Amino acid sequence: MMETTAGDTLQQFVTAPVRTATYKRLLYLLLAFPLGVAYFVAFTTGSSLGLGLAFTLVGLPVLLVTLVATTGAAGLEARLATVLLDQEVATPPSPRETLDSDDGYLAAVWRFATEPTTWTSVAVVLLKFVYGIVAFVVTITGTALVGTLLAAPFVYDDPGVNYQFGQYAVSTLPEAIGVATVGVAGIWILCNVINVVAAAGGLMTDAFLSVGRERAA
Repeated sequence: MMETTAGDTLQQFVTAPVRTATYKRLLYLLLAFPLGVAYFVAFTTGSSLGLGLAFTLVGLPVLLVTLVATTGAAGLEARLATVLLDQEVATPPSPRETLDSDDGYLAAVWRFATEPTTWTSVAVVLLKFVYGIVAFVVTITGTALVGTLLAAPFVYDDPGVNYQFGQYAVSTLPEAIGVATVGVAGIWILCNVINVVAAAGGLMTDAFLSVGRERAA
């Protein structure tokens, strides 16, 4: 992996609004909320159903299928981080690989159940729900605020618009241009916040999916 110098970091910081990587990371954040909700609903439904039926022959297979799907979801998260964030992220072993055993079904299930990434995948999926909420708030709130600032010169004199920030009301064109200038600076700030929040998501995924890798090696 190439080392990032202070100069490279500063350049990335300054050029964030015009770099393609920023918008790939924005896409990563926009996908985080719907994926997080889908993962959370699927896992809680499957695990609750499996635990509720644990006293029957149906419960354990339901739990197994839920864990297999969860591991697959964690693998998807690793691929998204690799493609959209350009980060090297550990990928959990595929369920097919883990469950493939010549020693029989029980031995395969045991190996899958004792694989560390089976359980760290659960953590990735559940934390993705929380992370998705944070990503949604950052992207939607930030975009709305910057858009409002940039729109000032076009709507400040519209009778149907009350363009006011706290006690400060925008009533003249120079004031509106000044507010829009703050919006331009807001674009730069928002792009860097997007980069930081997205990178944190990739690091979180890698941290959990790297557990047990040295032992496996």
